Amino acid sequence: MTDVVSKVLISEEEIARTVDRLAGEINRDYEGKEIVLVGLLKGSFVFMGDLMRRLTMPCIIDFMIVSSYGGRTFSSGEVNIKKDLGESIEGKNVIIVEDIIDSGITLSAVMEILKKRNPASLRLCSFLSKPARRVKEVKIDYLGTEIPDEFVIGYGLDYDEKYRNIPCVGILDPKYID
Repeated sequence: MTDVVSKVLISEEEIARTVDRLAGEINRDYEGKEIVLVGLLKGSFVFMGDLMRRLTMPCIIDFMIVSSYGGRTFSSGEVNIKKDLGESIEGKNVIIVEDIIDSGITLSAVMEILKKRNPASLRLCSFLSKPARRVKEVKIDYLGTEIPDEFVIGYGLDYDEKYRNIPCVGILDPKYID
């Protein structure tokens, strides 16, 4: 299946080192506290699973399904919440866990929604950031890696719901884009 990858940007080994570093930062910042990890499905589940296994404090997890892509390789600009949180985050330390921040439109909307729910703190952890595509600025508290303006797949990232199971992060070969 790796024939759909035209170039590997982040190897499995680099992914592990990045997740270790991010977990170390969160462990330092939240030592002795409980946190709520909010994963944005579907892309974040692989990263969030790896990250939470490296955290040393009690973690509650919850998920949202939020989309602005709809089978395209670019954001439509319309944010659609398909699944909201199952529990209240009021008074809790919340970290949103995201696979990639591209335009910033989706994350900006999610941050505003969650801020209104009165968490004790609200931070953002993203495995990847694509600043060249940023339309709406968002503060990334814990950032794995910045990447160039390419459409990437693997490690939870998809194209039209496919290729999430590729163990590295790679550029999708354009011949596979509909």
